[in-house]
Amino acid sequence: MIKGIGIDIIELERIRNSLAKSNQLVSRILTTTEQIMYEKLSSASRRTEFLAGRFTAKEAFAKATGQGIGKLSFKDIEIKTNELGAPRITARGYEPYSIFISITHSKDYAVAQVIIEE
Repeated sequence: MIKGIGIDIIELERIRNSLAKSNQLVSRILTTTEQIMYEKLSSASRRTEFLAGRFTAKEAFAKATGQGIGKLSFKDIEIKTNELGAPRITARGYEPYSIFISITHSKDYAVAQVIIEE
C-alpha cells in the first residue's frame, strides 16, 4: 500500500549561484557519505547536478512523508547508488518501508520523485 508520494524540482542555476557564494549548501544538504561522493566528481557541472538531485530527492521524500523539511533533517535522508548507478534512498525512522526514488536532470532543472510503500 502506498503511504506517500512526493515530487520536487529545482533550477540548476539556483544551485550554481549558491555554490559560487559558498560551499555551505553542500554541508547542509549532504551526509558525510554523500559529501565523499560529491568530492569525487570531476567537473563543476556534474557536482551541481549531483547536489541539485540530492536536494530535490530529499525534498520529495519529505513531501512523501507529509512532514516536509523542518520536521525532518536533510541529514536524516541519504541517497546512495547501487552497482548500476541507480539511486537508493534510506531515511532514519523509515527502515520498515520500501522507498522508491527517481532523479533526473536536464540542462536547466533537476527533478526527483519518491514513493513510500508500507
